Amino acid sequence: MEQGSGEVSLADVIARLRRAMRRAARAGDPDNTLSVAQLELLSCLSENPGSRPSELAKRLRLAPSSVTTLVNGLRTRGMISRVGGTADRRTVVLSVTEDGAAAVQRWNSTNATILRAALADLHPGWQHLIGAALPALRELIQAIDSLADHPADDGHTGKR
Repeated sequence: MEQGSGEVSLADVIARLRRAMRRAARAGDPDNTLSVAQLELLSCLSENPGSRPSELAKRLRLAPSSVTTLVNGLRTRGMISRVGGTADRRTVVLSVTEDGAAAVQRWNSTNATILRAALADLHPGWQHLIGAALPALRELIQAIDSLADHPADDGHTGKR
């Protein structure tokens, strides 16, 4: 990929894809009253059960007060349970309840249905290229996660 313009184009496509998926998910499941932020927190907690609120804030790159607000709203809806830590009762660990897990599954299912329908409308060649790109996209996700977890002072990884 050409340095500069290629990254801008890819960033634009990813941003537009995310917006399109959110719009389609809202249209495809209008009864879902959870926000994307709530769904992302539930998904993160599903992937990291027993996390503390501070760990979720770090993983999601959110302010601790934002995580507290999200957690409180999800607890009120019965989607997250909160218990004291085993080693230190002053700590709090969170778990996704059955209702929370069902919400994550419903969101994932809605997104899979959207992608299945959209991919079916594409030319078979494009379908193949998108499928073939999945390993590279997974590696890109890992690289971006690594940047988020270990930001460099100058914003570059040093890789070329």
